[in-house]
Amino acid sequence: MKDVYILAIESSCDETSVSIVKNGCEDIATATNTQIDVHTIYGGVVPEVASRLHLENITLVIEECLKKANMTVDEVDAIAVTYSPGLLGSLLVGVEAAKALALCYNKPLIKVNHMMGHICGNNIGQTLEYPLLSLVISGGHTDLIYMKEEGSFEYLGSTLDDAIGECFDKIARILGMPYPGGPSIEKAAREGKDAYTMPKLLDDETYNFSFSGIKSHVNNMVHNAHQRGEEINKNDMAHSFQNCVTDALLSKCEKAVINLGVKNFAVAGGVAANKFIRGALNDMCERHDVKMFVPEFRYCTDNATMIGAAAYILYRANKFSDFSINASSHEELDVTDFSKN
Repeated sequence: MKDVYILAIESSCDETSVSIVKNGCEDIATATNTQIDVHTIYGGVVPEVASRLHLENITLVIEECLKKANMTVDEVDAIAVTYSPGLLGSLLVGVEAAKALALCYNKPLIKVNHMMGHICGNNIGQTLEYPLLSLVISGGHTDLIYMKEEGSFEYLGSTLDDAIGECFDKIARILGMPYPGGPSIEKAAREGKDAYTMPKLLDDETYNFSFSGIKSHVNNMVHNAHQRGEEINKNDMAHSFQNCVTDALLSKCEKAVINLGVKNFAVAGGVAANKFIRGALNDMCERHDVKMFVPEFRYCTDNATMIGAAAYILYRANKFSDFSINASSHEELDVTDFSKN
């Protein structure tokens, strides 16, 4: 079978990323323009600003990727793009760029769900094994998904309110730490100890998550301390918070591992870069003799390589799209068919 090269575009939030991926597992070249420095000024991503910056950078990033790969668009087999979920304005820039490339160069067009991309990012440099339990933890998602086989997705549970990554950002803001909050909290937590009492998060029989309570709890603790003229130890607070949300993830994941009897577990998404959470999930897998898959750190946050990896699965299944596809701010993975046409 001939090698398949896919040019993939990711623009769902604040990263303009383009990648050429070989056979769904090899990163030939990736170019990414990050907007973190711009959005840090505002303490979070501003959708309108993000979409304008994508528009300014998309052509440059495509050219940079092709130059890195020493390839032309004529040499790739298909064009792939994230179409959902994400910020609508940002997604539209990537979708229209992908349509233009596919039309001009007469290449097949593949639409990719962002969450499928995160999961399939685990195929870069390794191969996922099934049946598989996957935990997707990012700024916009906290999902526990069962995959009986490649391309089969069954949502077991999701967050009922805030995603865990959003929660990290909000707690960092409350503590006066810089955006993005994930790395700031993790760094502070390493210097702290478990000194503050935290609530038990959604301790029920479902596989759902809830993180709004911990946000309110920390906010009230900090506010009350300031009212009393007391000093909050930010490192200890970060440590206690990180322990609390990690315990919530472990509780649900361990229950699913036991109940489903799975022997393969994957973690994906930006929060998968958190070394403390990685370590705790790895310990859980070792206790139950479960094989754990986790992406390289550079493939945890939004990137086009993971979109190319997912697109390869769709390419082999002949799941191509026409030019009527549009961006969607929210669309779950289909539980029976990984490409909605």
